[in-house]
Amino acid sequence: MLLIRGIAVSPGIVIGRAFLLGEVEQHVPHRSIQPADLPVELGRLDAALSAAIDDLVALRDRTNTQLGSEAAKIFEFHIGLLKDRTLITPMRKRIEQQLVNAEVAVAEQFKQLVGQFQAMGNEMFRQKANDVIDLDRRVLGKLMGESEGRLSKLAEPVIIVAHELTPSQTAGMDRKKVLGFATDLGGRTSHTSIVARALDIPAVVGCQKLSHSIEDGDLLIVDGDTGVVVAKPDENQVSQYRLQQEKYSEFRASLRELCKLPAETTDGTRIRLLGNIEFPHEVESVLANGGDGVGLYRTEFLFLTAAHEPSEEDHYRAYAKTIELLGGKPLTIRTLDLGADKYTQQRAIEPERNPFLGLRSIRYCLQNKGIFKTQLRAIMRASVHGPVKVMFPLVSTVMELREAKLILRDVIEELDEEGIPCRHDVPIGIMVEVPSAALMARTLAAESAFFSIGTNDLIQYTLAVDRGNEKVAHLYTGASPAVLQLVKSVLRAGRRARIDVSICGEIAGEALYTMLLIGLGFRSLSLVPSQIPLIKRVIRAVDIANCERLARKVGSFDSERQVLNYLRDELRKVDPGNIGGWLAE
Repeated sequence: MLLIRGIAVSPGIVIGRAFLLGEVEQHVPHRSIQPADLPVELGRLDAALSAAIDDLVALRDRTNTQLGSEAAKIFEFHIGLLKDRTLITPMRKRIEQQLVNAEVAVAEQFKQLVGQFQAMGNEMFRQKANDVIDLDRRVLGKLMGESEGRLSKLAEPVIIVAHELTPSQTAGMDRKKVLGFATDLGGRTSHTSIVARALDIPAVVGCQKLSHSIEDGDLLIVDGDTGVVVAKPDENQVSQYRLQQEKYSEFRASLRELCKLPAETTDGTRIRLLGNIEFPHEVESVLANGGDGVGLYRTEFLFLTAAHEPSEEDHYRAYAKTIELLGGKPLTIRTLDLGADKYTQQRAIEPERNPFLGLRSIRYCLQNKGIFKTQLRAIMRASVHGPVKVMFPLVSTVMELREAKLILRDVIEELDEEGIPCRHDVPIGIMVEVPSAALMARTLAAESAFFSIGTNDLIQYTLAVDRGNEKVAHLYTGASPAVLQLVKSVLRAGRRARIDVSICGEIAGEALYTMLLIGLGFRSLSLVPSQIPLIKRVIRAVDIANCERLARKVGSFDSERQVLNYLRDELRKVDPGNIGGWLAE
């Protein structure tokens, strides 16, 4: 038995036989050609590129039909790259000048591009390198007559194990034959992970050396809820996980019954449960799970899944579509949170050494006003279609908020002068994500219509812990008394200013924290859509007085261990047979 912990990126538990995919590298034949053969070899290259583009167009269209336009944009990036003359021209020159076959020219040019991305030492660049490897395999397959991969020939349901999977490999998986997958590399925001979640394929990534530790046919358990992979489990472990599968299926079925019921405590207090989304089509999941609207629309995915910088029309169409799907329910649009391991580092001539403390989020927007104003124009244009709020991310000083609001006023004036309709009363708020904003919350509240506490970054910056660093990840916790003190200070400032304060970090979707959050005073939580029924179940089982008592008790603790143990005990009392019995572990 081998137990490996990775990163859970798509929920669900699956048990099956391993199907090991080898490394992406393949043997490329090298041969010299004669000058007279140049037209033929260049023709082979053009034909292979054209055939690869045709395949990608078909894959993009199929993905658009099945998963929506945002997921399909991943393959727009691939198509755009294969049409990019800065990539293709060096291939042609290599054939002409070195008199080598097309396979060598393709492999060497892609290898050079992959090396450039990987040399950046950055997660976003590694993801782009993965996309390039995907294209390398596809074009070489056309040149070498390998039009079908092993994935297309599966005879029975399996669990895919690979060093790394490309987005097109994931999108091409047959859900009847692929139970789930686990990879050595990968992260939560990679294109492969995005596609896995959209396809509802249980997946764990970041398993390091898993692919070197197992063989084809080994029995595997992949737990996409906890990020655990068990290789060669014994009969007892298999039985335990099968029982957990059954219990979880029954539990999820019981939660679905709650979707149409209000999130209301036993003493009649209504709690708003909003969804966090990246793409417009996710609104359907928010509504299906009983959500009251969207509390966090992460708009930077318009950049990260496209081959080009989105235009004002691209922004507008996405926002207008989201508003339309919500049918009158509220939408909070977070302006671009670019930077760190995202879009800005890819564009930089010299990437920042510590981008999480660098030019990201509102700082990036204020220094790149063209991009910022393009997005704000689109938001204001879309605002006429339904209830919209604008939220600025990672605000750390009151001057940043004032400058951002000034730019927004300029945008509104420009639209008025152009005769383009927009609302003038759109509420403007901020995400409280850094200690300086929490400590200055009273001042910021005087100039904000609402606050949304982003606990993911607030925890990271308060505790000086990179939650992606496995050596210190155990120190990352929302149960830290220091973090809770900051959260309480923001709530107090919001109450004094009579503005709404919600929470949109990961702990908003964890049942363990629900009673504490209600007891502290939150009446609006924003979370992953699939978590809404679970949190609604907790809410409907508690009363405000009990939650406030719990919050006061937690305030007396001086360690996160005390906090977590107490929260687990209290959750068990609420529903010992289900939520408290095993979800709190």
